[in-house]
Amino acid sequence: MMLRLALALLLATAAATARAQPAPRPGDRPAQCFYLSRLDGWKAPDARTLLLRVNTRDYWRLELAGECPMLTSPGVHLVTKTRGSDTICRPIDLDLSVAEDGPGGVRVPCLVRSMRMLTAQEVAAIPPKLKP
Repeated sequence: MMLRLALALLLATAAATARAQPAPRPGDRPAQCFYLSRLDGWKAPDARTLLLRVNTRDYWRLELAGECPMLTSPGVHLVTKTRGSDTICRPIDLDLSVAEDGPGGVRVPCLVRSMRMLTAQEVAAIPPKLKP
């Protein structure tokens, strides 16, 4: 009898919890991650935006917290650091800076505010000169 009562209570609690969860809204996407070691290229359309190509076919858009003016300069490269795993799922997982090419080049940190993987339609809309 107690086992049946406990099972009924457990099922009722599970049902109530499922009802309490908000239904996904159209356009919501599950969290997505990528491996920094699979970064294939990058371009900066402006000083606050980075477009990344990962795994040859995936494109990501990073919005920066502030301007990183060197991103749009010629003769610079992106510097990435990892501390442990190279799995990137949230902006805080990224430690990015941009540096001038050559020895002793100036290095400027770029703080990422948001990131998301682009849809096929968004990738198709990127002008060829800005596609990583």
